Amino acid sequence: MMGYVDDRGDLSRLLTTWRARLRPAMVGLPAVSSRIPGLRREEVAMLAGVSVDYLVRLEQGRARHPSVQVARALARALQLSATERDQLFRAADLPIPLPAEMPTHIPPSVQRLLLRAPETAIGVYTVDWTLLSVNQSWQALLGQPPRDHNLIEAHFAGTAPEVLMSRAYIERFERALVTDMRNAGLRYPNDSTVQQRLARLRALPRFEEIWLEGSSVEQRSEPKTFNHPVVGPITVDCDVYTAVGTDLRIITYTAEPGSEDASKYDLVRTLGTPESPTAAEATAVPFGP
Repeated sequence: MMGYVDDRGDLSRLLTTWRARLRPAMVGLPAVSSRIPGLRREEVAMLAGVSVDYLVRLEQGRARHPSVQVARALARALQLSATERDQLFRAADLPIPLPAEMPTHIPPSVQRLLLRAPETAIGVYTVDWTLLSVNQSWQALLGQPPRDHNLIEAHFAGTAPEVLMSRAYIERFERALVTDMRNAGLRYPNDSTVQQRLARLRALPRFEEIWLEGSSVEQRSEPKTFNHPVVGPITVDCDVYTAVGTDLRIITYTAEPGSEDASKYDLVRTLGTPESPTAAEATAVPFGP
């Protein structure tokens, strides 16, 4: 691991050093013989969702002030620790994310989980249920999520993937989502992203109806049935985890071994989706800021 350097650092040197310490297997890429140590610029650019030309300019010092969105994407792609992420922000003359802001940084351990559990559909969300990253199995099961996808807004706006569940299940799920959003708003009262999302949600009649009830319902692990366009209804176990110290939510979907749903799930993962990355690309796909 790289040692800590001065507060401001040198952006081009930091990016080059962090890129050099990574290996393809660490980010889910195939190993290639006769290559220089570390990742290629093209690989980091692909993982971060930026152009290769812009990354070259950053590493050569010809561009010095990336946006907050780009800095966060680079921190995820380079698997930086929280301290290193702060170094990156200082070197780029950006304000360091404050603890009062909703965390969006995915630590390396969670990134490895996305990359090394290919048989499990995994999605990583912020505390207000904004999707940050998914793996390839998630895309095969649920399709390619739109950028800045928020589960709560998608559900109450009617744009979320179809779930074939009872009305009682849906009502409980909705109350759990409203509870989570209420808690996010209380936990991050100074985060403009959270507060603006809450204002948009409260303009939706069903969300506001539940909000005014004041009920408190916790998320719980239970099966969900999705209507997949190829294999039809497929039931999977949905589990919700919290990454300790990050305030992130990790959602996993698995099928019972030996069941008909497991066979469907295997077929779905084999077929993939037209929008999903190829096997030569990373299996962790970034979304959001």
